[in-house]
Formats: sequence, C-alpha cells, structure tokens
Amino acid sequence: MNDDLEENEIEDAEDNATGDTSQDGGERCFVIHPNIKSRTAHARSPNAYLDEICGLAEAIALNIVASEVVTLGKLKPGTYFGKGTCERLGTVIKSHNVTVVIVDTHLSPIQQRNLEKTWNCKVLDRTGIILEIFGERARTKEGVLQVELAHMTYQRSRLVRSWTHLERQRGGAGFMGGPGETQIEVDRRLIDQRIVKLKKQLVDVKRTRDLHRSARRKVNTPIVALVGYTNAGKSTLFNLLTKSDVFVKDQLFATLDPTMRGIQLPNGRDIILSDTVGFISDLPHELVDSFHATLEEVLEAQVVVHVRDIAHPDTEAQSLDVHDVLKELGLDDVALQKTLIEVRNKVDLLNDDDRDVQVNQSTRADHPVVVMSAVTGFGIDAFLTAIEDRLGDALQTVKVELSVADGKKLSWLYSHGEVLDRVDEDSTIHVTVRFDAANFQRYQLL
Repeated sequence: MNDDLEENEIEDAEDNATGDTSQDGGERCFVIHPNIKSRTAHARSPNAYLDEICGLAEAIALNIVASEVVTLGKLKPGTYFGKGTCERLGTVIKSHNVTVVIVDTHLSPIQQRNLEKTWNCKVLDRTGIILEIFGERARTKEGVLQVELAHMTYQRSRLVRSWTHLERQRGGAGFMGGPGETQIEVDRRLIDQRIVKLKKQLVDVKRTRDLHRSARRKVNTPIVALVGYTNAGKSTLFNLLTKSDVFVKDQLFATLDPTMRGIQLPNGRDIILSDTVGFISDLPHELVDSFHATLEEVLEAQVVVHVRDIAHPDTEAQSLDVHDVLKELGLDDVALQKTLIEVRNKVDLLNDDDRDVQVNQSTRADHPVVVMSAVTGFGIDAFLTAIEDRLGDALQTVKVELSVADGKKLSWLYSHGEVLDRVDEDSTIHVTVRFDAANFQRYQLL
C-alpha cells in the first residue's frame, strides 16, 4: 500500500495528463509511456518515446485526447502499474471518455486483461498497436500473409481465461477435440492450425522470391537496398531516383510493402533499387520473424543504404535501432563495412550552420556518408557517385588486349563489364575493364 502511494499519489487526474489534443474522428485514445526508474539510461528521453507512440496512434487515426509519461518505481506483475497509479489513470480515462488506452510497453496477457477490467476499456500494448498499423497498411498478398502470421502468433499468447465462455467444457469428437476440451484449448488449436497454414503459404512466397533472386543473379544486376527508421524518407528518395509514385506521407509506417525498380546509374550501370519497410525501436519479434522473407532482400543487396532523418532530434538513437535490426537479420559490422552507405536525409529542414556541420562530419566518417535532401534533390549526384564507388569496390579491374578482328569478345566485355579505358591501334585494341565477381570468373574462362 505504501509503495503504491509513494509511487504515485492520487492527484487530480487532469493535472497530470496533457490537455485534450484530439481532432475530430476516431476512437478516443489515452497514450501512456511508462518510464521505469530502475532501468539504465536510454538514448531517448521519456517525452521522445511518448511522441513516438503518439505518432503510432495517429497513424491509424486514433483520436488522442490525453497522453502522459508515467514514472514507476517498480512493476506490478498483475497490472504493470501500482494500485494508486491505476486509480489515477482510471480517473483520466473516465474524465476524457476514453475507449482505447495505449501503453508503450509489452504487456503480458494477464496484465492486459486486468487493465481492461480495471479501466473498462480496450488496452493495446506496443506490439498490439504496431500490428494494428501493419494490418491496416498491408496491400500485397505477401504483406497480408506476413501480418496475419504475426497477428496470430501474438494473439495466441493473449488467450487468457478472461471470459466465462472460456471456462465452459465442451464435448466433441475427432478433430474438434475430445470430451473435456475447454473453449480456450479450441481457440488455441484453431489458431495453431491457421499459423501452420500461413507458414506453408509463406514458404511458397519465399520460393517465388528465391526464383526471382536466381533470375537476378543470372543477369548480375546488383541490388541497392534502402533501409532506415520509419519516416526517414526512404520512399521519397526511392521516388526521386525511380520516377515512381510509391505512397509517401509524413507518418510512421506510411510504406509497408516492399517495392523494387530498375534504374541506371550515371556510369551506365543498371541496378535494382529496393524500398523496404521502415524499422522502429523495440520492433516486435513477431514482425521481425514474419517479415524475415521480405527483409532477406537486404541480405542479398550489394549496397545497403541507411537513410537517416538527420533533422530528427533522436536521429542518433534511431540510427542505433536500425543497426540493431540489421544485426538481428545477420548483417554484422564487418558485412556493413563493405556495403553500407549512410544518407543523412532531410537537410532541407536544417539551418545553414547545422547543414554545414553535417557536411563537415560526413568527410570524417569511416564509411561513405552523403548529406542530401530527397525532397529538393540536394546531394543526389554525390549519392549516385557513392553507389557507383561502393559497387566498384567489389569489382575486379583487368587490362585486356584483343585483336581488331575479335569483335565478339569485345562486345562481350562491353555487355558484361564496365569499360574504363580503350586504346585502338592498327591491329590491337587495349581495353581496361571492370567486372563483378561472377563475370570476372566468366572472363577467365573465355
């Protein structure tokens, strides 16, 4: 009891929650970011975390009527928050007629159930809100399957005995379950069956992706993958380079389904540009697992472009989160050292002094860094040159001497390599050409 009172005294609820920030439309939502005193310091401030979770709520058009950072001394296993905190937050919920509460953490099924009973409204944790966004945004068949698999995996853990019908015994025979099977067991078994079916369907999708990758390997077209924190400007950059119209909006997870387009670099080399789903801090493991087939495109890429919103106050923390996800996918620092280009995007939002600082810092980095704006096109030439240089790092440069009559071999060199220099003499042609690893091996067999 004393712990609860020390943790949070019961005060007037409206003095602690922020004012009504609502706009017309959408369910009335209260957003909470729990700040645990005992945890080590984070790269972001609690208010920055609160802003991000509010952005996630706005991404599915929830009507945020109140938001608050709640500082906790310790967690309660049954309700996450202490009794006094629950009562105070309940006052906020009642006074604002809230129908949905978002808690920016991962709640256990029991905690979620108990909070819903205590507050008499729907409660979503961080995983739940992100799954809601992905479910709303998925458009392709693969995206829909991946989101449903993630949702089923998450929902399976939410099957707790919170309703009386789950306590009832049901009879039956065969695949419907034997005598004594409870409703919760039936629900779990049905979800398990659906998960198995979804995984089989995604195996077929993965097989199709593998076939596409094999075809791309045969034509040796390098892949350049755009990765980055959600809303960093990847799709805007993608549209600038490919003259496409991929959906762009200033909100979290505006783009969910991956897109690939072929473009030609200034040096004439063809590449495939891949726009991937944005990353976010504390990305639910259900989504990482489900989207692994899509994100494997990053593992196949010859160049990984990390697009950063350099104007965002938490850009450094976002950068660390992106690197964590890349490591989880299997790209360690050694692999990234060979393939990474860092794009410091949105410099059009900086003042002149801050932009100059970014330009100066970019020259001292231990990997290629390009300062640019995908909106204005500032720095685009430097970016394309950086891609050419990165691809060139993995190429073999050889000098070839051909007879003037050997037109077929000369044509092959132009088709499969990058001719850097050519000197024609009376009977001989001297060519300096650069190959990728596969075509260099083919050249050696000519």
